[in-house]
Amino acid sequence: MQETQREPVPRVDTGELDVARAFLAFQRHCVLKKAEGLTDEQLRRSVVASGTSVLGLVQHLAGAERFWFAHTVGGGAEPADDALSMTVSPDRSAARVIEDYRAAIAASDRVVEAAASPEALTAIPIDGTPKSLRWVLAHMTAETARHAGHADIIREQIDGATGR
Repeated sequence: MQETQREPVPRVDTGELDVARAFLAFQRHCVLKKAEGLTDEQLRRSVVASGTSVLGLVQHLAGAERFWFAHTVGGGAEPADDALSMTVSPDRSAARVIEDYRAAIAASDRVVEAAASPEALTAIPIDGTPKSLRWVLAHMTAETARHAGHADIIREQIDGATGR
C-alpha cells in the first residue's frame, strides 16, 4: 500500500489577500513535504529525462521567490543568473537548499506584509508595465503548484508516497 501525504486545501475565506497567501503557503508546504524523509541521494535523484529532482525543484523555487517578491515586488537586487537553476551543485547540502527555500519564503512573506494590499504595484515592471501584488501572488501560486505536482510525481517514483 502506498503512503499518502494528502492534506485538505485551505479553508480560509476572510479576504482576498488572506486567501491568496493561504493558497500560496499551502503549495509551498506541499513542495517541502515532498522533500521530507528522503535521503540526500533520493532528493537529488532524477527519474525523468529532463534531470529534474525534488531538490532541484526546491532550489528553483527559492530563486523564484526571491525574483518575484524581493526583486519584482520589493525592488531589491535581481538574483544571480543561476538563481532559477534546477541543477544543484554537489557541494551544496540538501539541508542547506531546503533551509534556503524556507528563508526565501520568510523573506517573501515580509515583502507581502509590507505591501499590505493586493493592489500594490510591483517596483519592477513586468513586460514594461507594473503589475499588482495580486498578479504576483497568483503567478507564484501557479508556479509553485506546478512544481509541487512535479515533485509529487518524482516522490511517487522514488518511494511510492503520494498526495498533495
